[in-house]
Amino acid sequence: MSAVEKSSPAAFCLLAIKAIPNAPRSEVIGWLGDAVKIKVHAPPVEGRANEVLCTFLAESLNLPQRAVTVLRGDTSRQKTIRISGLSLTDVTQRLGLPPKGL
Repeated sequence: MSAVEKSSPAAFCLLAIKAIPNAPRSEVIGWLGDAVKIKVHAPPVEGRANEVLCTFLAESLNLPQRAVTVLRGDTSRQKTIRISGLSLTDVTQRLGLPPKGL
């Protein structure tokens, strides 16, 4: 799975995530292959970790919560997140990630 960028008037990007639940706090760790590794301060029970992950990303990206959704991987640590309103470049910059490959 890799990050995919789409360009259109209603811009969005798909971001591959490796989620680590039950962390002491939610934080972006960095690139792990083609995915972004994110620690999530919530248990993986009844969708709680997905909810906290989406809220954390929305706040980190300064977007409304409805702009960040889990597209694939509801019950997996490997997830694909759809982020509306930003390009992949904007997302990586706002998360403080270096460009892939560096």
